[in-house]
Amino acid sequence: MNASKILQQLMQQAGGGQKGGSGSGVDVKGMLEGLSKQFGGGSQGAKGGGSGGVDMKSLLGGGAMGMLVGSKRGRKLGGKALKYGAIAGVGVLAWKAWQSSQAGKSSPSESQTSAEGERVEVLNGEYQERRSLELLQAMIMAARADGHIDKQEQALIAEQIDALGADNEMHQWVEQQLNAPLNAKALAQQADSPQAAREMYLISVAVIDEQNPMERAWLDQLASALTLTPDMARELEHQAQQAG
Repeated sequence: MNASKILQQLMQQAGGGQKGGSGSGVDVKGMLEGLSKQFGGGSQGAKGGGSGGVDMKSLLGGGAMGMLVGSKRGRKLGGKALKYGAIAGVGVLAWKAWQSSQAGKSSPSESQTSAEGERVEVLNGEYQERRSLELLQAMIMAARADGHIDKQEQALIAEQIDALGADNEMHQWVEQQLNAPLNAKALAQQADSPQAAREMYLISVAVIDEQNPMERAWLDQLASALTLTPDMARELEHQAQQAG
């Protein structure tokens, strides 16, 4: 699979969306706002099947992240809940959250720091591929947490991932994730380090509306499964909100 390539492009798109499109050349926020209008606009969105009005030409090659986290129509398509900066800098922000948790304590030893694990941005080879899969799965599960992704939207998401260059194995994996049962414990078991766990939680926060009861419940389940302390979960949410 080529998960690391897909995740890197999604992070670049998020960086571009956060800056109004100037970072990566992809104006994700503008694209999402345009989609919102096509779906019916505002917080009402479109009713029924909902995907028929999407201009696929404007999406292909630039909208995978937007479709993945924007498929909930009005709220996410308007960009109100989507935290672009948290997606773009997931590894750095998760590490920063750990550093904040160490404030006031004695400086951690080199072995303690090493035990925390590496950030996704600095991993290489199979380690980067594995972490990328973990984070992509966390994003998909979070996007599905309120149960509002229908079959048409699933097909659009798969098309967008393909447009970023997903190979056949990656395509099949995405389709499996879009239909797999939501299981926070199974997802958490894939985290190979405390840093990986923090990144999985933070990227989930980035695509979730904490005010939605179903989505809040998913975050709470995930935090528990990842064995994050309440303080760490709050700090990760704070980092995501600050990143915007």
